[in-house]
Amino acid sequence: MLRKTIGSDLWFNLMLYVFLSAIFVVTFYPFWNILVVSLNDATDSVRGGLYIWPREFTLASYRSILHNDELIGSVKVTVLRTLIGTPLSVLAISMMAYALSKRELIARRWLSLFFIFTMYFGGGLIPTYMVIRSLGLIDSFWVFIFPGLIGVFLMILIRTYMEQLPAELEESAKMDGANDLQMFARIVLPLCVPVLATIALFVGIGHWNSWYDSYIYTYKSELKTLQAVLVKILNQYQTGAMVSEAEQLANSSKRIPVSGESIRMAATMVATIPIVMVYPFIQRFFIKGIMMGAIKS
Repeated sequence: MLRKTIGSDLWFNLMLYVFLSAIFVVTFYPFWNILVVSLNDATDSVRGGLYIWPREFTLASYRSILHNDELIGSVKVTVLRTLIGTPLSVLAISMMAYALSKRELIARRWLSLFFIFTMYFGGGLIPTYMVIRSLGLIDSFWVFIFPGLIGVFLMILIRTYMEQLPAELEESAKMDGANDLQMFARIVLPLCVPVLATIALFVGIGHWNSWYDSYIYTYKSELKTLQAVLVKILNQYQTGAMVSEAEQLANSSKRIPVSGESIRMAATMVATIPIVMVYPFIQRFFIKGIMMGAIKS
């Protein structure tokens, strides 16, 4: 009986590992194929058959991209946006969550319903554009920061996490003469590091991947984000109605030939790799923050 149980467990573990390995291959291989094409010689890539390794390794596509002033400028805008917008959003969201976590807050239920209402209904693109224009944020860097400063869903996660903290901690702090701001900064925030790190990851990825606000609210080329420039390159490559910017960039390389597709793949990697590198540093907080912030006491 014991042998049969051990054997069934081994088969179950084996099938589980096979299934997870298949999921890993299916999800990781497209990303790997983009990397392989971007590192392969453009003339050789036309033959196809690139699966695991580049046949003729070259960095010509990446060198061409690094000479694109618009792309380099967009990287600076995106990095600055992420570094400024992420901590400001986390601070604003956590402060609002702290206030709404207090059961003694007047009209707490109605305020919560008001914020939740905005998750399902919005004013639309044109009213939003008119509001942003009236605030003087068109063609301003701060249009990337202030309109999306608060995320209601993220606020609910943090609020639920805060509601699970022992009430005795704040009661003892009040007895020692601490006010709400001191309790928030010295007691609540240090205890909320897992969920705050998770929220910071969500917000940071949102800032890094955002392109639509740059496309709608900015006209100056020096304010375009990395993803907006990438979308521009991808669209110009796919239309074929005129000589695309990607192909013009490709033709400027005289030593080693590159193509529009190799430029497109290299630009995709440049936009993806930096944000992927953040995950290992946040992973240990991710599961704990999400699970504890999603379970309601």
